[in-house]
Amino acid sequence: MCGINGFVSEKFSQEEKTTLVKKMNTTLAHRGPDNDGVWIDEHLCLGHRRLSIIDLSAEGNQPFSTADKRYVITYNGELYNYRELKLELQRAAQGSGNIPYFFTTNSDTEVVLAAYIRYGLKCLDLFNGMYAFAIYDTHEKKLIVARDRIGVKPLYYHYGDDGLIFSSEIRPILHSGLKKFKLNTDAVGEYAMYQTVLAPRTIVKGIHVLMPGHYLCFENNKATITQYYSLNKISNQANDLSYAETCNKVNELLSLSVQRRLVADVPFGAFLSGGIDSSAIVGLMSKVSSEKIQTFNVSFDESEFSESKYARIIAQKFNTQHHEIKLSPSDFLKQLPEALAATDHPGGDGPNTYIVSKATKNAGITMALSGIGGDELFAGYDVFKRMAELQKKSWLNAVPRIARKAAGYAIKQKNKSVSGNKIEELLGQPSINFRTAYPLNRSLYTQKELSALINSGKPFEQIEKIMQDVPQIENHLLSAVSIAEIKTYLQNTLLRDADQMSMAVALEVREPFLDYKLLEFALSVNDEYKYPHTPKKLLIDSLGELLPSEIVNRPKMGFTLPWQYWLKNELKSFCEKNIAALEAKNIFTKNSLLSLWNRFINGDKTITWARVWHLVVLNNWMDTNNIEL
Repeated sequence: MCGINGFVSEKFSQEEKTTLVKKMNTTLAHRGPDNDGVWIDEHLCLGHRRLSIIDLSAEGNQPFSTADKRYVITYNGELYNYRELKLELQRAAQGSGNIPYFFTTNSDTEVVLAAYIRYGLKCLDLFNGMYAFAIYDTHEKKLIVARDRIGVKPLYYHYGDDGLIFSSEIRPILHSGLKKFKLNTDAVGEYAMYQTVLAPRTIVKGIHVLMPGHYLCFENNKATITQYYSLNKISNQANDLSYAETCNKVNELLSLSVQRRLVADVPFGAFLSGGIDSSAIVGLMSKVSSEKIQTFNVSFDESEFSESKYARIIAQKFNTQHHEIKLSPSDFLKQLPEALAATDHPGGDGPNTYIVSKATKNAGITMALSGIGGDELFAGYDVFKRMAELQKKSWLNAVPRIARKAAGYAIKQKNKSVSGNKIEELLGQPSINFRTAYPLNRSLYTQKELSALINSGKPFEQIEKIMQDVPQIENHLLSAVSIAEIKTYLQNTLLRDADQMSMAVALEVREPFLDYKLLEFALSVNDEYKYPHTPKKLLIDSLGELLPSEIVNRPKMGFTLPWQYWLKNELKSFCEKNIAALEAKNIFTKNSLLSLWNRFINGDKTITWARVWHLVVLNNWMDTNNIEL
């Protein structure tokens, strides 16, 4: 796990390109404290910051070149099947014309490069891992930049008249000195609505995300982007399996995924909230690891937010070396500036991950497993049940729209809340179905509320495109919801926060639920087996007796901080300062933000903390990074 940078340009000298990439490397120092490397020729410069996980020797440093100097790679991530691929690459298949590759390191980096040399871009179909890498062919003068199937590892880029610049984070591009970047005002409405900007856009104008399952080819001063993997397909591999066979297959795939992710040459552990997902990961780790597992949990003085008692149950059952991190408002305030300073792309949830990542790193851990993805695969969120119930109410479309609007208004007047506002908007839609309801479910505001805040941009353009691409197959509504969740909230919020906040303290996080083979199988399972009568029934049944009943039957809380209290007390002055500063930037409708803040402070039930905190973060991020309009 590392950080990568690169700059391809014919307009800059070798010295200028080197200076720029070295500056980017310095900005990424937190991602890779173990080594700093640069490779340069007349066409481009590649940079690398290393966090040593596999093959700790100097031979694993990057950028890494082949013995003949033809190919060079800068790589961030982990290839979980690198050992199997390495054995294949060391052999020459009879009659194939392939010659054995002679490895000089024990790193997965060299395996990625060797696979590209033998198979070309078809190597991407063979990889099982999380990665973003760039490979340059000095003979053909061709650069390939690729990103993993699910989008666990980030890759940002800017392509313009000056060439192509890319990085594992946005800030190295911002502060490279290449040009002055500005706020993407067209994306601010989307950010306000969803606490993030959906890829391929970012909050910065001109800086884009290389989409998951895509690669970029830069040749003859032209960049082309190609998709090599898509989530928008639901296979039939689970169609003929009984429920028991389906459970056995889930157990097999998840167990193998956990086992693959324990390959490391450094101390490792796991985040343990006490929920089903993280508990399952810890339980499976204990079955395949010969070492005592180290687990980490954040607990709060506010007992209603604390999940620590559930984490202790799992820690005791699997005899882990458990670390409970006690947090008070004053503790959080001390760490908040660090968390905000570590923010690469603004959002609403990052500090949660930063706190537990920092504590884990301070305990001597360099790699940790996380339960991210379990809710998305096994219908763990309320949205799954809502969409399933909505499907049963297709008769609503037969009701005249004017009558539905009247009913929605009446519901809103009786139920003055966020949900009441959303019900009114949903009933007023021309058609009520999964594609129109899902974007509203994930939004912080209704369209009417958002239009009162901001008028610029097209805040629904990207999510509507995502919804149009989500497959609609009979008996697979829940899989469609899974795909929508993965392509919106998971990839653009959860994974982005997990990467930027864990790597801020040089901690690698691995997510076993996001193994693409497990993901594809889970998506192929029909609704009958996954319907959320009880929380994540398919996953629970697949685990057998692994988890105790106290964990299986506990109320779902989610990993969050008691922001509602803090924003009105300890963080009040900080929030007021940033809300006022953002108001003064004239991005939003005049006085709309101050009115929003005052309603929150005065106890308006329709204005939750989540509706204002990400706006506070946006202004703080803009000021920290000198982003202008």
